[in-house]
Amino acid sequence: MTHEREKKDRPSPRFHGRVGDGARPCMEPGCDAPGEFRAPPPDGASLRDEPAIYRWFCLDHVRAFNARYNFFAGMSIDEINAAQRPYAGWERETRAFATSGADRPPAWADFSDPLDAIGARFRARTAAQRTDGRPLSEGDRRALKVLGLGTDVDRRALRERYASLVRQYHPDRNGGDRSFETKLQQVIAAYQQLKGAPAFA
Repeated sequence: MTHEREKKDRPSPRFHGRVGDGARPCMEPGCDAPGEFRAPPPDGASLRDEPAIYRWFCLDHVRAFNARYNFFAGMSIDEINAAQRPYAGWERETRAFATSGADRPPAWADFSDPLDAIGARFRARTAAQRTDGRPLSEGDRRALKVLGLGTDVDRRALRERYASLVRQYHPDRNGGDRSFETKLQQVIAAYQQLKGAPAFA
């Protein structure tokens, strides 16, 4: 491959992975194209504690290098097993961020939140739990809101509230007024959600 052909076929400067400025030649023997793509040494030295010594290739030769590259080359069986663990690298201790000599981050009270955008999201994540410890899903909480009930309501109060709302919204019980049909459907759906929920089992 000649240098002229490489210049002609060269992708745009924004081609993904292009790092070099073209000043280095491709390290593939016999290739005079610029080495614009960086690759690790074939023995994997840069993956351990040694300083990284990169190789530089043209586009065609970095593709060939990647096709034959072996991440585990030069590693022992124990190193390979450690690298394949799902949490590899996460157990390393890191130094805690120190505040001495630097300003402390601002407290939540220092933020202005006139539209309650931050506060509402925070409260949604820290929604009140039942005192009996029974779980409430997001669907359960939405259903309780539809029925106008708190998180600690019991099964009996749930049934009583449901019966009261059905009497209020059902056209057979409110003089034939059908304007509350959507509200009635929401109440029925909320009750169906809650009566099978673990919190009311």
